[in-house]
Amino acid sequence: MMHPLRKYENIHIPLWLLKDTCWMMEWKTLGVIMIIPTIFVAALLAWRTRDDDEFFVNLAILAWISANAFWMCCEFFDYLQYKDFAAIGFVAGAFSISVYYIRRLKNKNVVDAVS
Repeated sequence: MMHPLRKYENIHIPLWLLKDTCWMMEWKTLGVIMIIPTIFVAALLAWRTRDDDEFFVNLAILAWISANAFWMCCEFFDYLQYKDFAAIGFVAGAFSISVYYIRRLKNKNVVDAVS
């Protein structure tokens, strides 16, 4: 049986790929439009996993896509002087995924200590 969130993940990946393809092809209108559903589904996945360890993975993805979308808009609309602010989202994503792996490591050490 498929995990209930898998359908959202399966929708999310093509949205993300389409947004990035628009960026690469410099299709500004469609690229900017694609930000909305891509970030919406990423936020939905994060929200749906808020009581789960997977939350930190989905939060990292949301931060990454948000930073990526900001960078794309900076390039599309000639605000390149601001694109470095996208690093905030990338650092937030790296922090979030670090939390996920640290928690997994702690849980593994607890399980190893008990057995």
